[in-house]
Amino acid sequence: MAKLSLPIIPSTPSTPAKQPDAERRSGPARPTRQPDRAGKRPSWIKVRMSMRPTYFEVKNLVKEAGLHTVCESAGCPNIGECWSRRALTFMILGNVCTRSCGFCDVLTGRPGTVDEDEPRRVAEALASLDLRYAVVTSVDRDDLPDGGAAIWAETIRRIKEACPDMGLEVLTPDFKGQVEDIQTVVRARPDVFAHNIETVERLHPEVRPQARYARTLLVIEDAKKLGAVTKSGIMVGIGERAEEVLVTMKDLRAAGCDILNIGQYLRPSDRHLPVDRWVTPEEFAWYAEQGRGLGFKHIESGPLVRSSYRADMQAEAMGLEHSWQLPAEGWRGDDRGPDPAHAVRHHRSTRRGARRARRGGAPRRRDDDPASPQGRDRPRGVRRRP
Repeated sequence: MAKLSLPIIPSTPSTPAKQPDAERRSGPARPTRQPDRAGKRPSWIKVRMSMRPTYFEVKNLVKEAGLHTVCESAGCPNIGECWSRRALTFMILGNVCTRSCGFCDVLTGRPGTVDEDEPRRVAEALASLDLRYAVVTSVDRDDLPDGGAAIWAETIRRIKEACPDMGLEVLTPDFKGQVEDIQTVVRARPDVFAHNIETVERLHPEVRPQARYARTLLVIEDAKKLGAVTKSGIMVGIGERAEEVLVTMKDLRAAGCDILNIGQYLRPSDRHLPVDRWVTPEEFAWYAEQGRGLGFKHIESGPLVRSSYRADMQAEAMGLEHSWQLPAEGWRGDDRGPDPAHAVRHHRSTRRGARRARRGGAPRRRDDDPASPQGRDRPRGVRRRP
Protein backbone atom coordinates (compact mmCIF):
# COMPACT_ATOMS: atom_id res chain seq x y z
CA MET A 1 0.00 0.00 0.00
CA ALA A 2 1.27 3.44 -0.88
CA LYS A 3 2.73 5.53 1.95
CA LEU A 4 2.50 9.28 2.18
CA SER A 5 3.89 11.83 4.61
CA LEU A 6 2.80 15.40 5.08
CA PRO A 7 5.43 18.03 4.29
CA ILE A 8 7.20 19.65 7.24
CA ILE A 9 6.30 23.32 7.54
CA PRO A 10 9.54 25.27 6.89
CA SER A 11 8.42 28.25 8.95
CA THR A 12 8.63 26.28 12.20
CA PRO A 13 11.84 27.52 13.88
CA SER A 14 12.83 24.26 15.58
CA THR A 15 12.14 22.04 12.60
CA PRO A 16 15.46 20.64 11.33
CA ALA A 17 16.54 21.61 7.84
CA LYS A 18 16.29 19.07 5.05
CA GLN A 19 19.29 16.79 5.04
CA PRO A 20 21.37 16.44 1.88
CA ASP A 21 21.08 13.06 0.21
CA ALA A 22 24.65 12.21 1.21
CA GLU A 23 23.72 12.66 4.89
CA ARG A 24 20.39 10.84 4.81
CA ARG A 25 20.49 7.75 7.00
CA SER A 26 18.07 4.92 7.64
CA GLY A 27 18.36 1.35 8.81
CA PRO A 28 20.71 0.01 11.50
CA ALA A 29 23.00 2.34 13.41
CA ARG A 30 26.03 0.23 12.48
CA PRO A 31 25.39 -1.22 9.00
CA THR A 32 27.54 -4.18 8.01
CA ARG A 33 26.81 -3.84 4.27
CA GLN A 34 26.71 -7.60 3.89
CA PRO A 35 25.78 -8.93 0.45
CA ASP A 36 22.42 -10.64 0.03
CA ARG A 37 22.56 -14.39 0.55
CA ALA A 38 19.41 -14.95 -1.50
CA GLY A 39 20.80 -14.19 -4.96
CA LYS A 40 18.84 -12.63 -7.82
CA ARG A 41 15.16 -11.83 -7.40
CA PRO A 42 12.96 -14.68 -8.64
CA SER A 43 10.15 -14.28 -11.14
CA TRP A 44 7.40 -14.17 -8.51
CA ILE A 45 8.87 -10.98 -6.98
CA LYS A 46 8.69 -9.12 -10.29
CA VAL A 47 5.31 -7.66 -11.26
CA ARG A 48 4.00 -5.84 -14.29
CA MET A 49 2.80 -2.33 -13.51
CA SER A 50 -0.93 -2.01 -14.16
CA MET A 51 -2.47 1.47 -13.86
CA ARG A 52 -6.15 2.27 -14.31
CA PRO A 53 -7.57 5.75 -14.91
CA THR A 54 -8.32 5.97 -11.17
CA TYR A 55 -4.59 5.70 -10.48
CA PHE A 56 -3.86 8.88 -12.43
CA GLU A 57 -6.82 10.63 -10.84
CA VAL A 58 -5.50 9.85 -7.36
CA LYS A 59 -2.00 10.81 -8.42
CA ASN A 60 -3.21 14.24 -9.51
CA LEU A 61 -5.25 14.72 -6.34
CA VAL A 62 -2.25 13.84 -4.16
CA LYS A 63 -0.07 16.26 -6.12
CA GLU A 64 -2.63 19.06 -5.78
CA ALA A 65 -2.87 18.41 -2.02
CA GLY A 66 0.89 18.92 -1.75
CA LEU A 67 1.64 15.50 -0.25
CA HIS A 68 4.83 13.49 -0.64
CA THR A 69 4.50 9.83 -1.62
CA VAL A 70 7.19 7.42 -0.51
CA CYS A 71 5.71 4.79 -2.82
CA GLU A 72 6.65 6.83 -5.88
CA SER A 73 10.24 7.52 -4.82
CA ALA A 74 10.78 3.94 -3.61
CA GLY A 75 9.02 2.31 -6.56
CA CYS A 76 6.51 0.31 -4.51
CA PRO A 77 5.34 -2.69 -6.58
CA ASN A 78 1.77 -2.36 -5.32
CA ILE A 79 1.19 1.32 -6.08
CA GLY A 80 -0.78 0.68 -9.27
CA GLU A 81 -3.16 -1.76 -7.61
CA CYS A 82 -3.63 0.25 -4.39
CA TRP A 83 -4.07 3.67 -5.98
CA SER A 84 -6.48 2.25 -8.54
CA ARG A 85 -8.69 1.29 -5.58
CA ARG A 86 -8.19 4.70 -3.91
CA ALA A 87 -6.33 3.02 -1.04
CA LEU A 88 -3.55 5.13 0.51
CA THR A 89 -1.41 5.35 3.65
CA PHE A 90 -0.54 8.68 5.26
CA MET A 91 2.38 9.19 7.63
CA ILE A 92 1.99 11.62 10.54
CA LEU A 93 4.27 13.07 13.23
CA GLY A 94 6.98 13.91 10.70
CA ASN A 95 9.30 11.78 8.61
CA VAL A 96 12.21 11.28 11.04
CA CYS A 97 12.07 8.28 13.40
CA THR A 98 13.76 7.91 16.78
CA ARG A 99 14.50 4.23 16.13
CA SER A 100 16.92 2.46 13.82
CA CYS A 101 15.31 -0.78 12.69
CA GLY A 102 17.48 -2.87 10.41
CA PHE A 103 14.84 -3.26 7.70
CA CYS A 104 13.23 0.19 7.54
CA ASP A 105 14.01 2.98 5.07
CA VAL A 106 12.54 5.81 7.19
CA LEU A 107 15.15 8.34 8.28
CA THR A 108 16.56 8.01 11.80
CA GLY A 109 17.43 11.03 13.90
CA ARG A 110 16.00 13.75 16.12
CA PRO A 111 12.50 14.67 14.94
CA GLY A 112 11.33 18.26 14.83
CA THR A 113 8.61 19.79 16.97
CA VAL A 114 5.10 18.40 16.79
CA ASP A 115 2.85 20.14 14.29
CA GLU A 116 -0.36 20.67 16.26
CA ASP A 117 -2.23 21.60 13.09
CA GLU A 118 -1.34 18.36 11.34
CA PRO A 119 -4.56 16.47 12.29
CA ARG A 120 -6.68 19.14 10.59
CA ARG A 121 -4.58 19.13 7.44
CA VAL A 122 -4.57 15.33 7.22
CA ALA A 123 -8.37 15.24 7.55
CA GLU A 124 -8.83 17.91 4.91
CA ALA A 125 -6.46 16.14 2.53
CA LEU A 126 -8.35 12.86 2.97
CA ALA A 127 -11.67 14.59 2.41
CA SER A 128 -10.40 16.10 -0.84
CA LEU A 129 -9.18 12.70 -2.05
CA ASP A 130 -12.62 11.12 -1.58
CA LEU A 131 -11.23 7.73 -0.53
CA ARG A 132 -13.20 4.63 0.39
CA TYR A 133 -10.59 3.45 2.89
CA ALA A 134 -7.37 4.92 4.28
CA VAL A 135 -4.52 3.90 6.54
CA VAL A 136 -2.60 6.26 8.80
CA THR A 137 0.81 5.38 10.20
CA SER A 138 3.62 7.29 11.89
CA VAL A 139 7.25 7.23 12.84
CA ASP A 140 8.23 6.27 16.40
CA ARG A 141 8.36 9.35 18.61
CA ASP A 142 10.18 8.15 21.72
CA ASP A 143 11.15 11.79 22.31
CA LEU A 144 7.55 12.62 23.31
CA PRO A 145 6.13 11.77 26.76
CA ASP A 146 3.08 10.07 25.21
CA GLY A 147 4.82 8.80 22.08
CA GLY A 148 2.53 11.00 20.00
CA ALA A 149 -0.70 9.37 21.26
CA ALA A 150 -2.52 12.70 21.64
CA ILE A 151 -1.80 13.68 18.02
CA TRP A 152 -2.84 10.20 16.94
CA ALA A 153 -6.20 10.50 18.72
CA GLU A 154 -6.86 13.99 17.41
CA THR A 155 -5.99 12.90 13.87
CA ILE A 156 -8.46 9.99 14.08
CA ARG A 157 -11.24 12.22 15.42
CA ARG A 158 -10.67 14.85 12.75
CA ILE A 159 -10.69 12.24 10.00
CA LYS A 160 -13.91 10.73 11.30
CA GLU A 161 -15.57 14.15 11.26
CA ALA A 162 -14.33 15.01 7.77
CA CYS A 163 -14.85 11.56 6.22
CA PRO A 164 -17.74 9.83 8.04
CA ASP A 165 -18.24 7.24 5.28
CA MET A 166 -14.58 6.24 4.97
CA GLY A 167 -13.01 3.28 6.72
CA LEU A 168 -9.91 4.12 8.78
CA GLU A 169 -7.07 1.83 9.83
CA VAL A 170 -4.19 2.94 12.04
CA LEU A 171 -0.72 1.35 11.99
CA THR A 172 0.85 2.57 15.22
CA PRO A 173 4.17 2.38 17.05
CA ASP A 174 4.32 0.54 20.38
CA PHE A 175 4.26 3.68 22.59
CA LYS A 176 6.86 1.87 24.74
CA GLY A 177 4.04 -0.36 25.94
CA GLN A 178 2.30 2.41 27.92
CA VAL A 179 -1.29 1.24 28.35
CA GLU A 180 -2.70 4.75 28.79
CA ASP A 181 -1.24 5.84 25.44
CA ILE A 182 -2.65 2.79 23.67
CA GLN A 183 -6.03 3.54 25.25
CA THR A 184 -5.86 7.13 24.00
CA VAL A 185 -5.54 5.91 20.41
CA VAL A 186 -8.04 3.04 20.57
CA ARG A 187 -10.73 5.14 22.27
CA ALA A 188 -10.65 7.51 19.32
CA ARG A 189 -12.34 4.59 17.50
CA PRO A 190 -10.31 3.63 14.43
CA ASP A 191 -11.89 0.79 12.49
CA VAL A 192 -8.76 -1.36 12.67
CA PHE A 193 -5.83 -1.05 15.08
CA ALA A 194 -2.60 -2.44 13.61
CA HIS A 195 0.84 -2.89 15.12
CA ASN A 196 3.46 -5.01 13.36
CA ILE A 197 5.55 -7.61 15.14
CA GLU A 198 7.74 -7.72 11.98
CA THR A 199 9.84 -10.80 12.78
CA VAL A 200 10.35 -13.78 15.09
CA GLU A 201 11.54 -13.38 18.66
CA ARG A 202 15.10 -14.59 18.02
CA LEU A 203 15.77 -11.90 15.40
CA HIS A 204 14.31 -8.95 17.30
CA PRO A 205 17.64 -7.65 18.71
CA GLU A 206 18.99 -7.31 15.18
CA VAL A 207 15.85 -6.40 13.23
CA ARG A 208 14.09 -4.20 15.83
CA PRO A 209 16.78 -3.26 18.40
CA GLN A 210 14.66 -0.69 20.27
CA ALA A 211 11.49 -2.83 20.27
CA ARG A 212 10.57 -5.91 22.27
CA TYR A 213 8.78 -9.02 21.07
CA ALA A 214 6.76 -9.40 24.28
CA ARG A 215 5.89 -5.69 24.27
CA THR A 216 4.41 -5.94 20.78
CA LEU A 217 2.20 -8.82 21.90
CA LEU A 218 1.03 -6.77 24.88
CA VAL A 219 0.13 -3.84 22.60
CA ILE A 220 -2.07 -6.16 20.51
CA GLU A 221 -3.57 -7.66 23.66
CA ASP A 222 -4.33 -4.27 25.23
CA ALA A 223 -6.00 -3.00 22.06
CA LYS A 224 -8.09 -6.17 21.82
CA LYS A 225 -9.25 -5.84 25.42
CA LEU A 226 -10.53 -2.38 24.55
CA GLY A 227 -12.66 -3.87 21.77
CA ALA A 228 -10.55 -3.03 18.72
CA VAL A 229 -10.21 -5.14 15.60
CA THR A 230 -6.49 -5.93 15.71
CA LYS A 231 -3.93 -6.58 12.99
CA SER A 232 -0.22 -7.33 12.69
CA GLY A 233 2.40 -8.19 10.08
CA ILE A 234 5.44 -10.45 9.67
CA MET A 235 8.35 -10.23 7.23
CA VAL A 236 9.92 -13.49 6.09
CA GLY A 237 13.16 -14.18 4.27
CA ILE A 238 15.25 -12.19 6.74
CA GLY A 239 16.81 -15.18 8.55
CA GLU A 240 13.89 -16.82 10.36
CA ARG A 241 12.93 -20.49 10.28
CA ALA A 242 9.50 -21.77 9.33
CA GLU A 243 8.83 -23.22 12.76
CA GLU A 244 9.67 -19.85 14.34
CA VAL A 245 7.12 -18.12 12.11
CA LEU A 246 4.46 -20.58 13.26
CA VAL A 247 5.31 -19.86 16.90
CA THR A 248 4.98 -16.12 16.22
CA MET A 249 1.62 -16.68 14.53
CA LYS A 250 0.40 -18.65 17.54
CA ASP A 251 1.62 -15.94 19.92
CA LEU A 252 -0.20 -13.26 17.93
CA ARG A 253 -3.42 -15.25 17.87
CA ALA A 254 -3.18 -15.87 21.61
CA ALA A 255 -2.79 -12.11 22.11
CA GLY A 256 -6.03 -11.53 20.20
CA CYS A 257 -4.76 -10.60 16.73
CA ASP A 258 -7.59 -10.80 14.16
CA ILE A 259 -5.83 -10.01 10.87
CA LEU A 260 -2.33 -11.05 9.80
CA ASN A 261 -0.18 -10.05 6.82
CA ILE A 262 2.90 -12.06 5.82
CA GLY A 263 5.22 -10.83 3.07
CA GLN A 264 8.74 -11.11 1.67
CA TYR A 265 11.42 -8.87 3.14
CA LEU A 266 12.93 -6.64 0.46
CA ARG A 267 16.16 -4.83 1.27
CA PRO A 268 15.90 -1.04 0.78
CA SER A 269 19.68 -0.52 0.39
CA ASP A 270 23.04 -2.11 1.19
CA ARG A 271 22.94 -0.33 4.56
CA HIS A 272 20.04 -2.53 5.61
CA LEU A 273 19.93 -6.16 6.66
CA PRO A 274 20.56 -8.58 3.79
CA VAL A 275 17.87 -10.81 2.31
CA ASP A 276 18.48 -14.32 3.61
CA ARG A 277 16.37 -16.13 1.02
CA TRP A 278 13.40 -15.76 -1.31
CA VAL A 279 10.36 -17.43 0.22
CA THR A 280 8.41 -19.37 -2.40
CA PRO A 281 4.71 -18.87 -3.22
CA GLU A 282 4.08 -22.43 -2.00
CA GLU A 283 5.46 -21.52 1.42
CA PHE A 284 3.28 -18.42 1.59
CA ALA A 285 0.25 -20.57 0.75
CA TRP A 286 1.26 -22.93 3.54
CA TYR A 287 1.53 -20.05 6.04
CA ALA A 288 -1.93 -18.87 4.98
CA GLU A 289 -3.39 -22.31 5.53
CA GLN A 290 -1.75 -22.57 8.95
CA GLY A 291 -3.09 -19.13 9.87
CA ARG A 292 -6.64 -20.09 8.98
CA GLY A 293 -6.25 -23.18 11.14
CA LEU A 294 -5.11 -21.00 14.04
CA GLY A 295 -8.27 -18.93 13.79
CA PHE A 296 -7.17 -15.65 12.21
CA LYS A 297 -10.27 -13.95 10.83
CA HIS A 298 -8.33 -12.85 7.76
CA ILE A 299 -4.82 -13.52 6.48
CA GLU A 300 -2.89 -12.15 3.51
CA SER A 301 0.22 -14.15 2.72
CA GLY A 302 2.26 -13.58 -0.42
CA PRO A 303 5.60 -12.33 -1.75
CA LEU A 304 4.42 -8.76 -2.37
CA VAL A 305 2.17 -8.38 0.69
CA ARG A 306 3.00 -5.31 2.78
CA SER A 307 1.73 -3.88 6.07
CA SER A 308 -1.36 -2.22 4.63
CA TYR A 309 -1.73 -4.35 1.51
CA ARG A 310 -5.41 -4.69 0.53
CA ALA A 311 -6.44 -3.26 3.89
CA ASP A 312 -9.73 -2.09 2.37
CA MET A 313 -10.49 -5.55 1.01
CA GLN A 314 -9.64 -7.14 4.36
CA ALA A 315 -12.10 -4.84 6.10
CA GLU A 316 -14.83 -5.73 3.63
CA ALA A 317 -14.13 -9.46 3.97
CA MET A 318 -14.59 -9.15 7.74
CA GLY A 319 -17.76 -7.11 7.44
CA LEU A 320 -16.15 -3.93 8.79
CA GLU A 321 -17.35 -1.56 6.09
CA HIS A 322 -19.77 0.11 8.52
CA SER A 323 -18.01 -0.64 11.82
CA TRP A 324 -17.33 3.04 12.50
CA GLN A 325 -21.05 3.53 13.07
CA LEU A 326 -21.20 1.09 16.01
CA PRO A 327 -21.38 2.18 19.67
CA ALA A 328 -18.22 3.47 21.34
CA GLU A 329 -18.08 0.65 23.91
CA GLY A 330 -16.81 -1.81 21.35
CA TRP A 331 -16.61 -2.59 17.67
CA ARG A 332 -15.71 -5.93 16.14
CA GLY A 333 -16.00 -7.74 12.86
CA ASP A 334 -18.33 -10.67 12.33
CA ASP A 335 -17.28 -14.29 12.78
CA ARG A 336 -17.00 -15.17 9.13
CA GLY A 337 -13.78 -16.86 8.21
CA PRO A 338 -11.27 -15.27 5.83
CA ASP A 339 -11.68 -15.49 2.11
CA PRO A 340 -9.35 -18.28 0.93
CA ALA A 341 -9.12 -16.55 -2.46
CA HIS A 342 -7.23 -13.67 -0.85
CA ALA A 343 -4.19 -15.75 0.05
CA VAL A 344 -1.19 -15.55 -2.25
CA ARG A 345 -2.32 -14.31 -5.65
CA HIS A 346 1.05 -13.46 -7.15
CA HIS A 347 2.18 -16.65 -8.90
CA ARG A 348 0.64 -19.31 -11.06
CA SER A 349 2.04 -22.09 -8.85
CA THR A 350 -0.03 -20.89 -5.90
CA ARG A 351 -2.83 -23.41 -6.39
CA ARG A 352 -0.37 -26.26 -6.35
CA GLY A 353 1.13 -24.96 -3.11
CA ALA A 354 -2.32 -24.49 -1.58
CA ARG A 355 -3.27 -28.09 -2.42
CA ARG A 356 -0.09 -29.29 -0.72
CA ALA A 357 -0.90 -27.15 2.31
CA ARG A 358 -4.44 -28.57 2.57
CA ARG A 359 -2.94 -32.06 2.72
CA GLY A 360 -1.11 -30.93 5.85
CA GLY A 361 2.41 -30.97 4.49
CA ALA A 362 4.98 -28.24 4.56
CA PRO A 363 5.53 -26.50 1.22
CA ARG A 364 8.36 -27.58 -1.01
CA ARG A 365 11.16 -25.04 -1.11
CA ARG A 366 12.55 -24.31 -4.54
CA ASP A 367 15.78 -22.67 -3.48
CA ASP A 368 19.02 -24.60 -3.12
CA ASP A 369 19.88 -23.31 0.34
CA PRO A 370 21.80 -26.03 2.24
CA ALA A 371 20.28 -24.60 5.44
CA SER A 372 16.75 -25.41 4.33
CA PRO A 373 14.74 -26.64 7.35
CA GLN A 374 13.06 -29.20 5.15
CA GLY A 375 16.36 -30.15 3.56
CA ARG A 376 14.64 -31.21 0.34
CA ASP A 377 17.01 -29.43 -2.04
CA ARG A 378 20.20 -29.80 -0.01
CA PRO A 379 23.07 -31.23 -2.10
CA ARG A 380 24.32 -34.61 -1.02
CA GLY A 381 27.08 -34.55 1.55
CA VAL A 382 26.09 -31.11 2.88
CA ARG A 383 24.99 -31.16 6.52
CA ARG A 384 22.10 -29.20 7.91
CA ARG A 385 22.97 -25.99 9.78
CA PRO A 386 22.59 -26.54 13.55
